[in-house]
This record gives sequence, structure tokens and C-alpha cells, in this order.
Amino acid sequence: MSRLRIVATVVALAVAGVLAVILPTSPASAAACATPWSSSQVYTGGMIASYNSHNWQAKWWTQNETPGNAAVWADQGTCTGGGNPTPTPSPTGPTDSCLFPNWVAGRSYVTGDIVRYTNGRNYRATHDNPGYDPTISTWYWAPYTCTGPTPTATPTPTPTGPAGAFVVTEAQFNQMFPSRNSFYTYNGLVAALRAYPAFANTGSDTVKKQEAAAFLANVNHETGGLVYIVEQNTANYPHYCDATQPYGCPAGQAAYYGRGPIQLSWNFNYKAAGDALGIDLLRNPNLVQTDASIAWQTGIWYWMTQNGPGTMTAHNAMVNGAGFGETIRSINGALECNGGNPAQVQSRINAYTRFAGILGVTPGNNLSC
Repeated sequence: MSRLRIVATVVALAVAGVLAVILPTSPASAAACATPWSSSQVYTGGMIASYNSHNWQAKWWTQNETPGNAAVWADQGTCTGGGNPTPTPSPTGPTDSCLFPNWVAGRSYVTGDIVRYTNGRNYRATHDNPGYDPTISTWYWAPYTCTGPTPTATPTPTPTGPAGAFVVTEAQFNQMFPSRNSFYTYNGLVAALRAYPAFANTGSDTVKKQEAAAFLANVNHETGGLVYIVEQNTANYPHYCDATQPYGCPAGQAAYYGRGPIQLSWNFNYKAAGDALGIDLLRNPNLVQTDASIAWQTGIWYWMTQNGPGTMTAHNAMVNGAGFGETIRSINGALECNGGNPAQVQSRINAYTRFAGILGVTPGNNLSC
């Protein structure tokens, strides 16, 4: 190679190096933000939502679990063009104003939100929740004290909703369960009805009372007359963890034993019930044995949404005329129906006919399974 070509090459390389220093490399553009995450939407594995200027991908089924605060979401990196803004934390100490918004039943709240309840007091959300009553669901709310001016308007009346028309009075409830455990409160039951307004509130007055009697009769059988809060056979406790589920058993191998009025058991049932109710029961199964409203809600959840070993939900069995026998099949038919354990079936029937009598209705047909 000639000396002239060598010099020319060296000069070209030098110029290229200078340009590389002068002209910065353009950064790669961030991905566009997906549809913003919504606490009320159900997401399944692989779905993507944006939150706090990041895209997040769901690893498995989820609802009301905030991206960045729950293991179900995988961070896909920053994004542009939308997404939820970073939330401004609510004040954690006294402020110069107590003009907080009124609490609204059924409205979603996140940790740190402060509301004014119908009793005129303020409450701060200690956990995300879909509008639970601050005076009942004390795991989700704590009293909040502040300084400054307070509203002078008359507080909004407490909404009664469908629970105010429950077909079983407190006196009738006490008559049905004279020896019940104090944990199973009538008020807890009434509060739980808000989660499923159609429960004992569908069809004629007779059908409503028959459904209430049927539910309470099965509850009576499962808990020994509302005496037992948890499953009595502790040897079974380690057997309710289905490790094949993608979410596993984060509360522990032996944490998913029977609890509550329908004796909710298995990690997948705690997961499903919690997802439906907006409560993290997979990680906090003990809530079913410490919060009366949540306990009742899990029982009503199963009654309203689960077929179990049957072909229909217990709710549909009663409102569509299939009869009390089909509610037994939906709850424990694999072990009791078709001659499996006639004594247990008869025990449920006896309670149902007694409770129907207390409510002043006939029990109807198809009592056995």
C-alpha cells in the first residue's frame, strides 16, 4: 500500500472517531403504554396493562392486585404515551384540613386513602379494598385523626342496600342457632350480603325464605350449629395444598384447612374466593377465622358461584326449583348423595325443614339427593 493511501485511511478513521464523539447515539424509543391497569378488570396470564409509566404482564389470573406491589405482575419496562400516573401518597400524619371525601360502599380504595364515614369519623385504608365498611372490615381500615376544620354538613346516611331487607330477622337467627359461637354474628352475616345482592333476594318471598333456610341449614351442618370456626381434624391440615397450582401455597403447606360457615378449604378455593371478593385470602387465609364478615362472604361466595360436585350452584338450585337436595349435591354430593351417607343427608334435611318452619314457609319438593 502506498504511503498516500495509508495517510488517507488514518485521516478517515480519525474523522470518524471525532464524529462518534460529537454525535451521540440516539437512545432506543420506549414502548408505547398499553391500556391502563384497572382494579376491577380480570387479567389472565400473558395480558399486559400499563401502570406508573411501565408496562406490566400478568403471570396468572389476577384482579385488584396493583402492579409493582404484587408478584403476579412482571415489569416489562418503561413506556410512553399513557398509563396511570404515579399516585400521590395520602398524608400519614395530622394535616391542616379534615375535609376528606365521604366513604362510598363499593368504590375501590387503595392503601393510604382517607375517607369520612357516615358516623362523622375519618378512616385511613390500611390495605387496598373494593369499598368495605370501615367499621366492619377493620383489617382494611383504621381510625384516622387529623387537625383543622371539619365538614358541618349532615353525614350521608348509611346505605342499607339489599342487606336491609334480609328475610331472616336477628331473633329468627338466634332461634336457629341458640348455641352458636359468638364469632358468627348476625351483623357480620348482614354485612356480607352486600357482596352478592341476589342471595335470598331473588324470586317470590317464599323462594327468598326457602333459599335463606337452605343456606343456613347447610351451614348448620358444616359447623355443628355455628359452633366450629375451623376444621376440627387437625391431621387434615397439611393435605389442602395443591402444589401444582402456579401460585403455590404462600401462607404455608398447612394453612388452607377448613374455615368459616362452609368450611372453605384448599389453596385454590382460597385464591378463587379472595379474587372474587377482592381480598388476598391466598396469603391471608386466617382472615376467614378472624373477620366475621369475611367468613360469611366466603360462604355466600361458594353458595352463589360454585357447582362443587353438582351440576348447578346452590343458589340456582333454590331459585330455579331444583330443590334443597341439589344444594347438598353442590356442597358435598360426592360423599353424601346417591346413598353415600344418608344419615348426613337427613341431618341437613332436618335442619332445613326446621328453619323453613321458623321462617313460615313450606320446604318444597326434592329434599334429598
